[in-house]
Amino acid sequence: MSGTLSGWGRFPVTQVARLARPRSETALRDLLAQGPVIARGNGRAYGDSAVNADTTVDMRGFNRILDFDAATGRVTCEAGVILGDIITAFLPRGWFPAVTPGTKLITIGGAIAADVHGKNHRRDGSFGQYLDWIDVMGADGTITRCSATQEVDLFRRTQGGMGLTGMILRAAFRLRPVATGWIAQDMRPARDLTEAMQIFEAATDSTYAVAWFDCLSGGDRLGRSLVMLADHAEVAQIPSWRRARPFDVPMRAKRNVPLDAPTRALNRYTLRAFNALYHWNGARKAGPSIVDWDSYFYPLDAIGHWNRIYGKPGFAQFQCVLPLDASRAGLEALLNRIAAAGQGSFLAVLKRLGPQPTGAHSFPMEGYTLALDFPVTEAALSLLAELDRIVLDHGGRFYLAKDSRLDAALLHRADPRLEAFAQARAVAGLDHHFNSGQSRRLNL
Repeated sequence: MSGTLSGWGRFPVTQVARLARPRSETALRDLLAQGPVIARGNGRAYGDSAVNADTTVDMRGFNRILDFDAATGRVTCEAGVILGDIITAFLPRGWFPAVTPGTKLITIGGAIAADVHGKNHRRDGSFGQYLDWIDVMGADGTITRCSATQEVDLFRRTQGGMGLTGMILRAAFRLRPVATGWIAQDMRPARDLTEAMQIFEAATDSTYAVAWFDCLSGGDRLGRSLVMLADHAEVAQIPSWRRARPFDVPMRAKRNVPLDAPTRALNRYTLRAFNALYHWNGARKAGPSIVDWDSYFYPLDAIGHWNRIYGKPGFAQFQCVLPLDASRAGLEALLNRIAAAGQGSFLAVLKRLGPQPTGAHSFPMEGYTLALDFPVTEAALSLLAELDRIVLDHGGRFYLAKDSRLDAALLHRADPRLEAFAQARAVAGLDHHFNSGQSRRLNL
């Protein structure tokens, strides 16, 4: 099958000669023998990292859960299994992903390829730190099992390697034990960036910490936020009438964005109104509360096709991380520039990250990560280029799972590890077999 293809941001759109969905290793080997490919999971990477104009391989045909160890919480499954299906299968038995991003609609292969992180990175690291092993199919069809003690270089490069080291087939990874399906949340409104960062730095006892902030506020309200601290609730913390079935939570009502929103619907006036209302509503709920796991971790998953709110041109997400000693100055510079431009975002998220994980090219470093969405316009792309330079000036780096438009020279200056990655791929000949629109654009 051929046609056009894009990531979740719907930008850029690529004409793809072949979109294949093999269901066996033999069929996958046949595809590898016919030319360059890239694996694609559930299409939740934002840009063109899972799109190859020659052949894009949809891995959702590899979707079997193969084994589960109820004593250790270790799952063995194929790469195309959806994270939400893992939760559905094992939360009722008292297990939850040790690390999860803001959507449960990703595949396990995608989680490994991007080495995703969550609201608990500071304490628990990224997804790769819970991997026991990965099976990777190379360009010649050979399958290599790699781990922290076996084929170590392939193991480290595949975590955060954006699918450029081979086809991830299977993996074994560990879940965390939980007592309920509920989250004990503590909502902390912050008047400005200083107060928000003070809350993050003091929150060392909380498993999870994330802030929504008003990216259009400036002056003495720069960084006005809602910081949400949280832990998995114990049975004694949930209402007594729920304790007999502590993993049962109410089904959330599903909504859908049926059509592309008009591009003019998003402007500084509607965003200011939304931000003011959102902050007011959050501040009204300040303090401890018990919320269900789905609402806390995956609020946007309840809105089908939410990417349509940015209109037909799509949107670009900007996510960077700034080193801890430069975070305050870098965040101020970024937020001041965004507020001055008046091009804010509904989704504006701040998190505190911990030390760099084991993946050779994983995104996190100790510091603060900032994520915002912008509708794709000429003005927004110009603003994003300015934000890129601010990140570079403050020693930060960029998250490839969210990228759709970075410049290769700037990326390699920001993250010199990627130059070594590109050279290693070239020496091994992998660049001729596994590439994507992103890897070609960024010289990976």
